[in-house]
Amino acid sequence: MQNHRSEHALARAVLTSSYHWRSALKLVRALVGLIAFFPIATLGDPLPPPVSRSYATALPILAKHGMVVTQQAEASRIGLDVLRFGGNAVDAAVAVAVTLPAAGNLGGGGFMLIHRAEFNNTTAIDYRETAPAAARKDDFLDAKGEADPSKSRFSGLAIGVPGTVAGLELAWRKYGSGKFSFAELVAPAIALARKGLTVDAGLADSLPFAQPMLARSPASARIYLRSDGGLPQLGDHIALDDLADTLETIAREGATGFYTGPVARKIVDAVQAAGGRMTEADLSNYRAAEREPVVGTYRGHAVVSMPPPSSGGAHLIEILNILEGFPIREWGLNSAASIHAMAEAEKLAYADRAEWLGDPDFVKVPLKGLVSKPYADSLRALIAQDKARPASEIRPGDPMRYESDQTTHFSIVDKDGNAVSNTYTLNFPYGSGLVAEGTGVLLNNELDDFAAKPGAPNAYRLLGGEANEPGPAKRPLSSMSPTLVLDKDGHVELVTGSPGGSTIITTVAQILVNVIDHGLNAAEAENAPRVHDQLWPDELRVERGVSPDTIRLLEAMGHRVVVRAAIGSANTIARASDGTLTGASDLRQRGTLAVGY
Repeated sequence: MQNHRSEHALARAVLTSSYHWRSALKLVRALVGLIAFFPIATLGDPLPPPVSRSYATALPILAKHGMVVTQQAEASRIGLDVLRFGGNAVDAAVAVAVTLPAAGNLGGGGFMLIHRAEFNNTTAIDYRETAPAAARKDDFLDAKGEADPSKSRFSGLAIGVPGTVAGLELAWRKYGSGKFSFAELVAPAIALARKGLTVDAGLADSLPFAQPMLARSPASARIYLRSDGGLPQLGDHIALDDLADTLETIAREGATGFYTGPVARKIVDAVQAAGGRMTEADLSNYRAAEREPVVGTYRGHAVVSMPPPSSGGAHLIEILNILEGFPIREWGLNSAASIHAMAEAEKLAYADRAEWLGDPDFVKVPLKGLVSKPYADSLRALIAQDKARPASEIRPGDPMRYESDQTTHFSIVDKDGNAVSNTYTLNFPYGSGLVAEGTGVLLNNELDDFAAKPGAPNAYRLLGGEANEPGPAKRPLSSMSPTLVLDKDGHVELVTGSPGGSTIITTVAQILVNVIDHGLNAAEAENAPRVHDQLWPDELRVERGVSPDTIRLLEAMGHRVVVRAAIGSANTIARASDGTLTGASDLRQRGTLAVGY
């Protein structure tokens, strides 16, 4: 077994030498514990408890030049190697994204924020999945016209046209440093996939939740389950040769090799065999979109996040605008008063989400109204400081009056102050559970994020309306919220985001409040106990670690408090006033790593 130093010398060689991409396959060690990303504690039953932690004494790592924080240690190290050898934050993001997770998000989609320090501007790359051209409004309804979760979550109809490969190529082509070819950035992932996985504790944690879905697909079962259908055990090997072949095609041909040709045909065959309507034309016609970020302020700090079809940025800023009128710092971290204000603000935002948010290419989203300070003032006036409002009494607001002209997360900052905040996903752990035969690519079930019918909850129990109904080529609403905080001069102060389904928005909001209001460092802010209230179901979720006395006070106000194991799994980088980078990976998940130099 090679030692750690020599292994990473080889990894650096992959990124810096002039090599044929096939010859790089033998250079990097086996990937340990991949497929670490999956939505945390959002699908009903609690996941295993988080590791023991003390947020009050948590210390971030420090660096002067560049930093990478991801859900998986090997991906973090590969991203840092790119930065060390002259790549920028976007180059590192591409290398990280195709590596993390190597068995996952090629078949999914997401959102990327890119901040360019030289030009003091930020752009948003939307590579969210789209519905096939043949999608219909009633795709997810049964014969009685009721929502049928089996169609929206486990059938071929649930699978959206994947956006990850197109999004990464767009980001690299337009904003990469030019020092690395796309093939060079994909090479480490090829090597890791060719070597395969060794089942570690993190992978062993995730597989039981996905076993029923994986077992339904022979192609998936052959990879992720034993020959008898049982679960792999610690130390077992999982071969990913088909995935390595697909990555080699992408390295050689770019996104064209994924969206056309043999890979595309295999994806379409798999989707159609499972009852879906995706065609090769849907894949070849897919385009990632560049959009203007949504921008707000919180106590003098600029907050930059994703616009629709992400609901994350709009409602993150809406929540922060409401909280800005309360003395959160004076009330204290996770006091009953602070949690109550947070929960009531969240309820109002999620009511608006259900009514107003959808794909902006198809519906009018009153974005300027939703993020306006006067609208927040009107909502804040509805909050009583000593009493929780039942969900049944809360209705969407009227942001139109305030209109005017106007899943895995990783964070990266490079030596020049450029930053990437990226969140992407398959939706469920292992997506639809369907691997496209011969590709190794797990396919998403993101179309469950549409509203099957107005008022019907999705898997995360989020409600939606007509603005988010299924339709041809539409992008379903998302909660993913990659976010940046900038100072008055436009310099990056904070880069953060999280997986976690419906809890993403509230996780990111609490990290910002913890840093800005309570003065916590990146590690403390990430690992402090979190709370979440999305209006329906009518409950306030709190993590273990919130004081029993505080819970009793919240219950006395009328909150139905439910204690859960873990909410979200963020990755955060903060910049100190002297330019020092501080970073932290969330301790709620095994295998995460913050690295810098």
